[in-house]
Amino acid sequence: MTAVVLFGSFGMFLLMSVPIAVALGLAGLLALIYSGSMPLDFLAQNITTSVDSFPIMAVPFFLLAGEIMGKGGLSKRLFYVADTFVGNRTGGIAIATIITCLLFSAISGSGPATVAAVGGIMIPAMVQLGYDKRFATGLVAAAGALGVILPPSIPMIVYGVTSGVSVGDLFIAGVVPGVLVAIALGAYAYTYSKRKGYVGTGQSFSFRRTGKALWDAKWALLVPFIILGGIYSGHFTPTEAAAVAVIYGLIAGIGLYRELKWNDLYGVLRDSALSTATILLIIGAATAFGRIMIIEQIPGQIASAMLSISENPIVLILLINVMLLLIGCIMDTTAAIIIFTPLMLPVGMELGFDPIHFGMIVVLNLAIGFITPPLGVNLFVASGISGLSILSLSRAIVPFVIAMIITLGFVVFMPPLSLMLLGR
Repeated sequence: MTAVVLFGSFGMFLLMSVPIAVALGLAGLLALIYSGSMPLDFLAQNITTSVDSFPIMAVPFFLLAGEIMGKGGLSKRLFYVADTFVGNRTGGIAIATIITCLLFSAISGSGPATVAAVGGIMIPAMVQLGYDKRFATGLVAAAGALGVILPPSIPMIVYGVTSGVSVGDLFIAGVVPGVLVAIALGAYAYTYSKRKGYVGTGQSFSFRRTGKALWDAKWALLVPFIILGGIYSGHFTPTEAAAVAVIYGLIAGIGLYRELKWNDLYGVLRDSALSTATILLIIGAATAFGRIMIIEQIPGQIASAMLSISENPIVLILLINVMLLLIGCIMDTTAAIIIFTPLMLPVGMELGFDPIHFGMIVVLNLAIGFITPPLGVNLFVASGISGLSILSLSRAIVPFVIAMIITLGFVVFMPPLSLMLLGR
């Protein structure tokens, strides 16, 4: 009955449009009152201690780094590089947009931040070149999901803290799946552009032009190497890498590119602080919610119930994926990872899945949630940039969702795609 109170009240609060962090906290409070097994201050203590974590400190730093580098002109220069390689081909600017999102994802770790930084430049540019606005907006929203698949992904940090696996290993495991998603989105963008007759920019490939773009973007292109190289070489942890990214972003934006002004810093700090506060509140409330579940032995009961449905591992893993896809549509990614990882990871391990590989499955499923209504955060950001309604954008995003689900299928049933770079 405690589980019924916990999940029933949580579902009721969501239907009432109560903010996710408040809904989680109130549901946990009602469950504590009903069970009477723990004092009420258990909730407040867990909300506080859950964010008092060194790995979690990487979240605000990466959010701030993404804001600084987006405002500092790094995303614009990354696009110029991608455009010199593929801009002259059919659908070239669309493919260049995907490549730019891929590169910027290795800086920000956030889907909405990637959409905001790249979409503000690319959506108007594609529309000006004759691309359908719905396609252009949907493309940026979908490619922005790479921000949570490729390292340094904030959802991977949260999964690592929740599951107890290495965040650095998760970052490595995300490289191949992230590139595969980018290829799938690029394949659809090329097919659509060819059918619609979207030609390239007309500028033929030039080593001189490419070399100039690479030289101009050298400080931006160094960021992924500094962040990921420092982590994998053992020089600093993911949290320290995030702090280094902030300092480097300030140096590049203010001192090297000189597009980030001192007057802009207040807005950058304000936006990143608001995003950080929202995420940390969700982490705190979701962690307390999850600990109540563990104390009441709910994860073990759900795992046993799922394993009793079928003995076929394919049926069970498909069921887990369907559940995660549905959860991604209606729940914030951070809360979903903290709540459902303790529920589903034991089932995944019982089926023989490596925790790192299972983490990729969780992150990929929830990344699709970034572009599916009603909670698709990337859709709302892209809609705000283009002015399109969410309803109109929801129709345009369907082919991109299908492309990502196909890629998800490969990742689920081919573990080496996630584990090959780890030597497993």
